[in-house]
Amino acid sequence: MERIRKIQEHPLFQELVKKLDTAEKNRQFCRHTMEHFLDVARLMYIYSLEDGTAIEKDIIYAAALLHDLGRYEQLIHGTPHDIAGAGTAESIMKDCGFQEDEIESVKAAILGHRNAASLSSDFPLTVYLYRADKKSRNCFACPSEPECSWPEEKKNLWIEY
Repeated sequence: MERIRKIQEHPLFQELVKKLDTAEKNRQFCRHTMEHFLDVARLMYIYSLEDGTAIEKDIIYAAALLHDLGRYEQLIHGTPHDIAGAGTAESIMKDCGFQEDEIESVKAAILGHRNAASLSSDFPLTVYLYRADKKSRNCFACPSEPECSWPEEKKNLWIEY
């Protein structure tokens, strides 16, 4: 997974992860950290294996690692993080050797990862990113869950697989 290593080492990726970590340091609710990105990637990969889809592992990991990088832009300037993140993903992926069709697939998944309508998408990567992003949150073990603004139907109040 050479291209994933390149993403991880990319200066813009590293800069945004650090800025996001700093900006969310005292956040009471779910943070957007490398742990979250990797939890999402691993869930997406499991979904892909279970469904027998032929999505390459580095495409799955690219989508997961990049999907919330726009959060910093949202915090600072109010730009929706899916929109900011899609642009950032394109820039980073081009530098890391991804093909144009791969970049477009990841961008589409990032743009859809906040919308429940993505569950009916014809593109498994988009469906997997939406599902994994939501299911990666361990609301059942979170001390802040009672104060969380997420609707009850979105919260993960028990272990699911």
